[in-house]
Amino acid sequence: MSTTRFFLIRHAIVEPSARVTMYGDMDVALCTVALAQESAAYAWLAGRLPPGALWVRTPLSRTGATAAAIFAAGYPEAEMRVEPRFREQHLGEWQGVSHEAFAERLSAPPHPFWPHAAEEKPPGGESLRDVIGRVGPALDEMARELRERDVVIVAHGGSIRAAVAHAMGLDPHQAFQFSVRNLSLTRLEHHAGHWRVASVNEEPPLAAP
Repeated sequence: MSTTRFFLIRHAIVEPSARVTMYGDMDVALCTVALAQESAAYAWLAGRLPPGALWVRTPLSRTGATAAAIFAAGYPEAEMRVEPRFREQHLGEWQGVSHEAFAERLSAPPHPFWPHAAEEKPPGGESLRDVIGRVGPALDEMARELRERDVVIVAHGGSIRAAVAHAMGLDPHQAFQFSVRNLSLTRLEHHAGHWRVASVNEEPPLAAP
């Protein structure tokens, strides 16, 4: 049976000035201090990812910088595509506002594990359902095109949750129940029209004391 394997990585931590706002799909830079402190995580990913994979990133610079750091940690530089459909959730008019101001604009109680409800759709923006609606077809297309290939996708927390929701047939509220930490690895497999989730939110082992 032919299998396409997807290795989804959430980008590294962004700069502190961005983290105090709801930055959505704004193009914000990675935190330079964190980049220097996360060398073990990049090395773990470089050794964990399959050789010879096709790499995919979003148009946002933080995914390109994360991929570059993994290459620098020992993974041989590879063919790279840019796929806009894996970008982070667009928060419309609410992008760039503080967390406090964001909370005041919500039309529904927030999700227990996220600042807003899964179906919340900011003015001019997207709900998580919208994100699932673009990520799912992108995955299906790649699974058809890249049969028996390994694909590394450097993306975002929202789009990775959307990918898992698509693979499992989950609703948006359930998708927000998954933890997807920075520099974590999520693995999906596509077998002859069927999706399987191999892992979610893999993180490097803790260093020995």
